[in-house]
Amino acid sequence: MQKIWSGLPEWLPLPAGGQIAAIIQDAASGMVLMLVDLNQEALARLAATGRVHYYHPGKRKVVAKGEASGHFQEVVEIRLSCGGDQLVLKVRPAGGACELGYASCFFRTLGPDGWKIADPKVFDPEEVYPEIAFSH
Repeated sequence: MQKIWSGLPEWLPLPAGGQIAAIIQDAASGMVLMLVDLNQEALARLAATGRVHYYHPGKRKVVAKGEASGHFQEVVEIRLSCGGDQLVLKVRPAGGACELGYASCFFRTLGPDGWKIADPKVFDPEEVYPEIAFSH
């Protein structure tokens, strides 16, 4: 357990609804990797492990980032917004963040001709997540 995070669930009163939005950012590069929701359980698991856990709306439960892929994210810094209702978690990622194989979930850019893929894939999602049918 990382002692610095041990009081996190108590230090952070959650806003109405019981969840707080968190930007996950690569601590070294500054790249935004993900945007997730954290609830009390996710905060408690982060505090216990030092790794990103978040509420996964599709699974309707808290999951560890990397539990299926091995692409864990070690939290190195936590920042709270001025309104106390948003977080930035600076992390050391151990692989890509996006289930489609990219380093960041934000791999598309909008140009004059529409959306384009701006970043290369860093892993093959069909190898990492063989149980998911990738149609998008």
